[in-house]
Amino acid sequence: MKEARKPQIEMSRRGFLGKGAALAGAALGFPTIVPAAALGKAGRPAPSNRIVMGVVGVGLQGMDNLRSFLGFRQVQMVAVCDVDARHLAAGKHAVDRRYGNRACRAVRDFREITGRDGVDAVCIATPDHWHVLPALDAVRHGKDAYVQKPLTLTISEGRMLADAVYRYGAVVQTGSQQRSSYRFRHACELVRNGRLGQIHTVRVGIPGNNKRCGPTWNPEPVPPELDYESWLGPAPWAPYHHQRCHYQFRFILDYSGGQVTNWGAHHLDIAQWGLGTDRSGPVEISGHGEFPETGLFTTATKVYFECRYSSGTRLICSTGGGGVVFEGNRGALRVDRGRLTADPPSLLKEVIGPGEIRLYESRNHFANFLECVRTRRPPICDAEIGHRSATMCHLGNIAMLLGRKLKWDPTREEFPDDDEANRLRSRVPRPPWRYV
Repeated sequence: MKEARKPQIEMSRRGFLGKGAALAGAALGFPTIVPAAALGKAGRPAPSNRIVMGVVGVGLQGMDNLRSFLGFRQVQMVAVCDVDARHLAAGKHAVDRRYGNRACRAVRDFREITGRDGVDAVCIATPDHWHVLPALDAVRHGKDAYVQKPLTLTISEGRMLADAVYRYGAVVQTGSQQRSSYRFRHACELVRNGRLGQIHTVRVGIPGNNKRCGPTWNPEPVPPELDYESWLGPAPWAPYHHQRCHYQFRFILDYSGGQVTNWGAHHLDIAQWGLGTDRSGPVEISGHGEFPETGLFTTATKVYFECRYSSGTRLICSTGGGGVVFEGNRGALRVDRGRLTADPPSLLKEVIGPGEIRLYESRNHFANFLECVRTRRPPICDAEIGHRSATMCHLGNIAMLLGRKLKWDPTREEFPDDDEANRLRSRVPRPPWRYV
């Protein structure tokens, strides 16, 4: 077990332990986290080989992640956290049902998991604006973390998290699971080994918004099961509306970046992998988007931006379709979650031979994380890679918001001589939340 370290995030507990704690009711009264040895069953790995985990955020994606981790015999899930009592109860029920007991602890404050002795790793599947603060707290307490994509809400907090992971020797996996797919890896290996010749263009397609809101809206009463103050957390205060929270948060810039950070985080990640720039980035960005002028949603409804790399390669991300197309002077490849096609088709019969570039192989994103927790090797989509892929999304949104061409220095991670653009790299958390 790794030694716990002193946290370096200063935060007040009032938002979590006020009315939200009262709403949790009996959930906060369950037994405290107990050693994995006390929760084992016959045939399970020895306690010394188990990875004790907790989950922060057990809504739609969080519940999927929870069920995935529960499928591994070496995992002992001991705690779940959510600020929505319905999600919290469902998460606890899933864990208790898996182990046939009522030992899973249900909490409303993530620090009761990230700062808890006896927990090895944390899965974080909160809204985007709540990704980095729990991840930082986990890492600084000597824990590893699986963090849902996009890794960050801003460029600056991504650099902060990646640096902390390096400093504390943590294992952090970004939930960009396409890297653990043979189809995407094979496509990127073909590109990296020159089968398409010189890559001149990469096209990334992302779907349009799958949710709509009206041109006007009115504040609504906060439902009794939701600790809304804690849900907002570091984001600016705003009156409650049901379309502000849960899945639809992604269409409001205070909490996310629309489909650019939703699907773009997946496909731009593959583009970076194929280009061999997944620890760097482009040098120029331009774009234009259509943004709502009324209603609650604020992210772009139609997306178009271009990135230029120092090699001269141009990347275009736009609304329409989905997947990644690599275009070179000897052919083209298209890859998405359903297929891999090539022009000419014979490209798909190419074999990557000895001595050629072989990319990191993972057949299961969750299993890869757990293996790296044990071995301490970097996972397939570590914090630096996740940060750089999220940065691609943020660069595109910033360029569309400003509506002009921007220069970008991927080494210094700043817009040279552009104060207006640089201000958009970060946001000041709402008190009492802050980075220190």
